[in-house]
Amino acid sequence: MILVTGGTGFLGSMLIRQLLDGGYAVRATKRHSSLIPPDLVNHHQIQWINADINNYFELEDAFEDVHEVYHCAAMISFEPSKKKTMIQVNREGTAHVVNLCIKHQARLLHVSSVAAIGEPKPGHTTATEQDIWEFDGTQHGYAISKYESEMEVWRGTVEGLDAVIINPSLIIGRQAGSENTGAIFKLLKNGLHYYTTGSVGLVDVEDVARVAIILMNSKDIHSERFIVSNQNISYQRLFQICAAHLGRPAPNKRATRAMLGIAWRTAKILAWFSGKKPGLTRDTAHAALKKQAYTNNKLKEKVGYAFKPIELTLKEICEKLKAM
Repeated sequence: MILVTGGTGFLGSMLIRQLLDGGYAVRATKRHSSLIPPDLVNHHQIQWINADINNYFELEDAFEDVHEVYHCAAMISFEPSKKKTMIQVNREGTAHVVNLCIKHQARLLHVSSVAAIGEPKPGHTTATEQDIWEFDGTQHGYAISKYESEMEVWRGTVEGLDAVIINPSLIIGRQAGSENTGAIFKLLKNGLHYYTTGSVGLVDVEDVARVAIILMNSKDIHSERFIVSNQNISYQRLFQICAAHLGRPAPNKRATRAMLGIAWRTAKILAWFSGKKPGLTRDTAHAALKKQAYTNNKLKEKVGYAFKPIELTLKEICEKLKAM
């Protein structure tokens, strides 16, 4: 039996679809309040189980007869007020998954993030799997939580766990709609005027799911991690491409550090009065200015994976938004 944690999420649900297409039977966990995607409701090859990853005993029931585990479940937030909770949820939840994999002798595919990859070595512009993450006080809570979650997986490998880790960059795809990573494309559709000077690695959710399955089935790969990122791109260029697909003017005003500083503080004050989540936080403002770049050489050399063109993904996202 194959177990997928976080089965209702953006990546988890895509992974389940691809496993089903491959003829696999799947057991998936979800939180009690999570909604199952319509196309996965009452599917005869899926068994859904309500299990919080931080509830060991609920999770233990999901591990019966399981031999492979895709651990996708995680809390994602860039709100400073959620930092402590997120670190605890992601670290302890992963520790439960690791311990149960060891107990049931199940192979683990752990979904981490490039947020847990260190800065490139001096003289290099792209980060690799060998770049060690070091806490320096500037990292956001999500990065800390993913790093500490990885440490639980490495701890497990010392104790006999058979595991492989993937570190996706920013996961995008038409399936996201206008939520999560799709929110930035919605802003462009509505008329975004500013761009930032940072850059980011992008990867289609379909690619991340395919790579996860390939690595799970590569039984000769153990105790390794792989960056799963297709293309590095500046936010300015990203916005230009998407604006063209959306038939909107490209943002032509550069957002400075000072402007973003004022913006996230204003968003925080407005959130206090409205009770809604701020649209911009200190962490997201900082990330928008950071130049991030990652290499996928190891993945290509190990499994020969060919990524879906990112330009096609961006076109699909914009066409989906235009139709909404």
